[in-house]
Amino acid sequence: MALRSEPTARQLRLAMELRRLRDAAGLTARQAAALLGVTAPVISQIESGLAGVSEQRLRRLASHYACTDEEFIDALVAMATDRTRGWWEEYRGLLPTPFLDLAELEHHSTHRCDVEFLFIPGLLQTPEYARAAFSSRIPELPDEERELRVRHRMQRKVILTGPDPTPYEAVVHEAALRIRVGDRGGARAQLFRVLELSDADHITVRVIPFDLDGFGGAWSPMMLAGGRVPRLDTAVRDAPHGTGFIDSEAQLAVFRTLFRRVEAVSLDPSRSRDFIHRVAKEL
Repeated sequence: MALRSEPTARQLRLAMELRRLRDAAGLTARQAAALLGVTAPVISQIESGLAGVSEQRLRRLASHYACTDEEFIDALVAMATDRTRGWWEEYRGLLPTPFLDLAELEHHSTHRCDVEFLFIPGLLQTPEYARAAFSSRIPELPDEERELRVRHRMQRKVILTGPDPTPYEAVVHEAALRIRVGDRGGARAQLFRVLELSDADHITVRVIPFDLDGFGGAWSPMMLAGGRVPRLDTAVRDAPHGTGFIDSEAQLAVFRTLFRRVEAVSLDPSRSRDFIHRVAKEL
């Protein structure tokens, strides 16, 4: 089987989890290869995401690594045997790879959480708002690429509006509600769209008002995507150098704590809806 030239973030996550299991077992790549009857380079290719791994081999490795968490092993098997070619594949070669990786991550997520301070979360944006946001980038995007990004962002909403929607929670700071990314009319339409979406039972929107006392500790946007088991959760951070997918347990624990913190100090969903409606009327 030919090696992959560019493993996806999901394939790299599987590879990393297998490497972690081997390290925890105290085995070298050569020893793991001997257990499977293959060469050490094969293990290296699997653990770098360049080669896939069959269910039989994965379960044998897990057994040799003394991993007894059957639910976790089943989740890894699901990752290893998944052959989904989702809608995002039509953008391969047209948009940066992290856009595709994010859509794939969301497709497989059991739940999604967003925290935003300056922008409405992407999954809640209208096309006009998304277009205005992408238009403000420096350097400026060519019209064709900007429209591709807008279309891609709108298609990501399938996890919220499709036949099997994903539970979603967003915590949004008042600043994001009041900053006019586009014009006044677009800003008002965006807020009413958030209200419309939050009517759904699986979507929760909470607001952090400006006048909250003592709020601090989390001032940059973050996203948490739930895996099939908590060990396979993923945090995502956007930075000037690109999108980062974070999967170490220590870092995930920090993100879970931060999310619980902002959730605890935010307004409840009912008061948040009233707050958003009031801001919309003021525009």
